[in-house]
Amino acid sequence: MRFIHYPQLRERGITFTRVHLNRLIKAGDFPPPVRLGGNSIAWVESEIEAWAAQKAASREQFAN
Repeated sequence: MRFIHYPQLRERGITFTRVHLNRLIKAGDFPPPVRLGGNSIAWVESEIEAWAAQKAASREQFAN
């Protein structure tokens, strides 16, 4: 299992602010982070990839 920290999310094109990410997480629209330590959180890479794939797949509904 690999973890992705916030700067790595941005490198992958997920450019949401931390505040917006927190809103999405609370709404259940983004995978929640894992607390790695006192001040360290990260996301599970496979969960982020699945979220991105689901978002890409959902755009097909706009093509019809």
